[in-house]
Amino acid sequence: MTQTQSPTRSGVPAAGGPGGPQVPRRRTAWAESAARMRASAATEPGRLRVIGAVLALLVLAFGTATAWQISERSTATGHVLHHSGPLSAEAAEIYRSLADADATVAGGFLAGGQEPRDVSRQYQDDIDNAARLITEAAANSDGSAEAIALIGKLNTWLPVYTNLVATAQADNRQGLPLGGAYLRYADQKMQGKGGLLDLADQLYRAQTGRLDADYADAKSLPWVAWVLGAAALGTLLWAQRRHYRRTNRVFNRGMLAASTACALALLWLVVGHTVARSELADSYTHGARSMQVLNDARIHVLQARSNENLTLVARGSDPGYDDDFSTGMTDLAGSDPHGVGGELAQALALADAPKGRDPVNAAIKGVQAWRDRHATERASDDNGDYASAVAQVIGGKDGSGRTVTATTAQCFHTVDASLGTAVAQEQDEFRTAAETGRNAMAMLPYGAAVLAVLAAAGAALGIGRRLAEYR
Repeated sequence: MTQTQSPTRSGVPAAGGPGGPQVPRRRTAWAESAARMRASAATEPGRLRVIGAVLALLVLAFGTATAWQISERSTATGHVLHHSGPLSAEAAEIYRSLADADATVAGGFLAGGQEPRDVSRQYQDDIDNAARLITEAAANSDGSAEAIALIGKLNTWLPVYTNLVATAQADNRQGLPLGGAYLRYADQKMQGKGGLLDLADQLYRAQTGRLDADYADAKSLPWVAWVLGAAALGTLLWAQRRHYRRTNRVFNRGMLAASTACALALLWLVVGHTVARSELADSYTHGARSMQVLNDARIHVLQARSNENLTLVARGSDPGYDDDFSTGMTDLAGSDPHGVGGELAQALALADAPKGRDPVNAAIKGVQAWRDRHATERASDDNGDYASAVAQVIGGKDGSGRTVTATTAQCFHTVDASLGTAVAQEQDEFRTAAETGRNAMAMLPYGAAVLAVLAAAGAALGIGRRLAEYR
């Protein structure tokens, strides 16, 4: 008996069955679509559609990258202006207030008995200002663990220092020699390792590091946007040249508009960021960097004053104070007492305007006079004329009963005030240049986005006009 073939439900033998016809396997929808796309791309309309898609993608990617990268740099510039810059200056002011308090209380101690009222007022103002700035720094620390830890230690040690100073002053009013020991111990808490000034210096360096990092972010080159912009413009020009060679038509209005919009966006990006980068560099060199040097100089001035006073308070029991004075003066103005070097020479080189140079020159003259008067004061003390040495530092009558008018205190106040004026001038230059740099990038993200959309639309219209010729 012959075996029959099993029919399907439609009565047609199954494909590929014994004796049945071989029906080709149907391709998937994805394969069909890919095949149609390949076939379409082999025609001129298909090629035009691919070119249009690539142009739109490149132009929109260029606009997106520009908006993203310039927004990041604008934000970093804002941090320079409103966060890390002010916080760095604030940390330097904390240090200055603490150092000035230490120098002031040591100077008042030399007067003996009840310290002068202006000395007490200056000391209290410095302590109050330092406490206020520490509180503000805590509020503006922006979550920095290092800053929070340092501020916490400052808050802990400041009352310890003020209590030691109060004890020293109370003993000094009673004429007790123990007062000098308490004052030197208080100074160790202020100037020693891990003391208030050391903590304030660490805070200042940390905030300055944040400022430098924000500057680096603000000035970094937007390579992604530049590369995409150049690629988009180059592809647009290639597409127009291709159009000209195939149709002998010089212009395609849509493509021309797209190229113009893309070129404007790229030019705006290059010029805007270059101007911003130049202004930020100027704000750093002649603003932030100059302020750092000036703040370091003010720190050495205050330390020198404190060491000069404490040398006399110690009455020869601790020669280290005078050695520290000499070292600080060398850092401040160089090794030549009548020359210009150290931080003051750097500050003079960084000052790019007379308003910045004039106070630095006044500070240099003040330091030179200070060094001369300090040498005279040390000679008096070394010769056993302690009364004259004290008078040459804080004023009053010398060992012969004559009133001393040329004191190192006058030099100190001249130098400190001159450097304060220079800092204020450089701070103004810093803000002006940084604001100019930020303004140069302010509208660029929005303008680039708009121009990118216009360029993409122009490219689509230009390609669409060409495609219409095939219908």
